[in-house]
Amino acid sequence: MILKRLFAFCGFTLKKSAILLCFLLPFFQLRGRAITNFIVAFIAILFLFHTVFRKKYAELLHGWFPYAMALWGLMVLSSVLDHSLHAVLESLAILRYFVFAKALEAWLLDNKKDRQILGFSVTLAALWVLVECWQQYIWGTNIWGFPRWVDGALTGPFFDPRAGPALMITMFPGLMIYPLYMVQNKSIAQRVAGFGILSFLLLTMVIIGQRMPALLVFFGLFVCAILLKTTRVPVLLSTLAGSVGLALLPVISPPAYNKLVLHFFAQIRDFPHSPYGQIFMRALNMLYAHPLLGLGFDGFRRHCADTAYLYTIPQFAHLVAGQDPAVGCNIHPHNIYLEVATTVGLVGLCVFVCLVVVWMKRLLRSALTNTSLMPSMLFITLCMVFWPLASTSSLFTERTAGWVFLLLGWGLSIAKSTHKSLPP
Repeated sequence: MILKRLFAFCGFTLKKSAILLCFLLPFFQLRGRAITNFIVAFIAILFLFHTVFRKKYAELLHGWFPYAMALWGLMVLSSVLDHSLHAVLESLAILRYFVFAKALEAWLLDNKKDRQILGFSVTLAALWVLVECWQQYIWGTNIWGFPRWVDGALTGPFFDPRAGPALMITMFPGLMIYPLYMVQNKSIAQRVAGFGILSFLLLTMVIIGQRMPALLVFFGLFVCAILLKTTRVPVLLSTLAGSVGLALLPVISPPAYNKLVLHFFAQIRDFPHSPYGQIFMRALNMLYAHPLLGLGFDGFRRHCADTAYLYTIPQFAHLVAGQDPAVGCNIHPHNIYLEVATTVGLVGLCVFVCLVVVWMKRLLRSALTNTSLMPSMLFITLCMVFWPLASTSSLFTERTAGWVFLLLGWGLSIAKSTHKSLPP
């Protein structure tokens, strides 16, 4: 009896510690990736102990988790077949993200109050990025004394241009949710204020000067208008206001205009010969050569300089000929689905697509059946993350995975709570 109480006390204490670390995670995502890695691994390990001691294995045997385990197993297998010890160890460590998301869904965020505190933490993190972007825009440097990046992009609280992705992924659950509540209010003053805040947030994304994050936020607003009927008119008006801000960029932020508009259209006009086009073709060449299981974890970075993957697909040969081979080589292929395909081949890509579909289906159902806006905000954010045409950072680096699996686990925990409250 005493031993049982001791285990119960330890379990309660460790869970409270894990919840506190989860609340701090958004801040360490911005500054302190090593600490973020520790928090994710710590919560994942605690959840596994909880599952063993409570004998709640059913949580791991149904839903999306078996798909995740299949993807992880394929990642380890392809890394083993590629004879890279580093890749094998890295692929083994990827397990922590899937278990972390499951821990949030099934164990850690089972309380509405805890989910609300996490939402407040994400808001504070997003506000810090927002304030630092405007500080750098107005005064020329951020809090650390760093100026704009060499290409004109605002860096916010960072040294290099990472403010756009950080603000994009926190925008809807951390910031947009408040004006969206306001524009649904009966008060005219509240609606006008909400419209003003929406327009300001869009203008911020524009002046940051990073193309894909800005485009994805506009795409997110489009999804928002489809999902939430009461927000359609304010979203349309704020989108028009954001477009006006884009048109005024040559005046209000010439560096952002050069990168966001001029450089964008220059790349689109000759996309196959642009760095992105060359990287995408290199990734497709590698997939063509290894269609079933890919090249293992980090396979693109490890093999993209190999001349064997320059002309694998004959139809791309004339587009690659005469180009610097180094242009098509990078640390990742800048697209989540190409990254998965080069890692685990078409077999793993099919598993990954099934996994994403299961996730999005559950999040969408939660958004449609919940009176709160947060499920919709998380669904919209993950629509932006998993949009197949987006140019992205690597999914399985802490900078991206920490946010993605945090928001995913958060959204799935709301979905689980909503499902329990629905009548049979």
